[in-house]
Amino acid sequence: MYIRSDDIQLHYGTMGSGFPVVLLHPFPAHHEFWTPLGAPLSTRYRLILPDLRAHGLSEVGNGKATMAKHAEDLLRLLDAEQVAKAVFVGVSIGGYILFEFWRRHRERVAALVLSNTRAEPDTEQGRANRMKSIEDARVRGTAPFLDAQIQSLIGESTRRNRPDIAAKARTMMEKLTVDGLVALQQGMAERPDSIPTLQAIDVETLVIAGEEDTLTPLANAKVMQQHVRRARLSVIPKAGHYAAFESPNEFTPVLLQFLNGLRPS
Repeated sequence: MYIRSDDIQLHYGTMGSGFPVVLLHPFPAHHEFWTPLGAPLSTRYRLILPDLRAHGLSEVGNGKATMAKHAEDLLRLLDAEQVAKAVFVGVSIGGYILFEFWRRHRERVAALVLSNTRAEPDTEQGRANRMKSIEDARVRGTAPFLDAQIQSLIGESTRRNRPDIAAKARTMMEKLTVDGLVALQQGMAERPDSIPTLQAIDVETLVIAGEEDTLTPLANAKVMQQHVRRARLSVIPKAGHYAAFESPNEFTPVLLQFLNGLRPS
């Protein structure tokens, strides 16, 4: 399905029935990141699975894919699906978007799951790395970038013991275009510091880290847990930045236990 959101057509899917849960995939994947979790979650919950702006089958739009644009895309999606309030699960960029969505539309948030993400903004080196990836992609295309990303996004144990999962992740990323990479990297480079936002979050929150995540390590997860007053922390063993995709058999029970314990109004 598609909806119009400002300057783009936003692609999304839905599954199941029950209280709505919006699942936000990481960069540079798309909604099929959640396929391993879809069946067990959709027996109890209505899942809404967007391709974030500039990912998957969603359009890139004009200029930078800022967190503000992503947040407004989410609002349009909720309105289109007639969802007054939902639980939001965000991985990596999905978490960055949820901080912005909370600042703008917290009344639509029943609970939060922040997985393999961080509240801190990019460092100067981090921004420089994003700009370099843009320059390289404009010259060489996205393939070299995606090949390098697998080493960072997929945990060492998964790469060693489950190369099939790493290969599936690499294939999933191939929908990323050069224009999409440019817009997304520029938007993430400019995202604001969300540390001050953490103390304002007053809904039940689950923070999930991957034991082998080198991009957003456990230290980042602990910052979120310590500053969000109703947060709890779970660590997925032997998993990297794509913990939900790498280890769905470990990730799904953690997420379901949290969701089943909620009493959203």
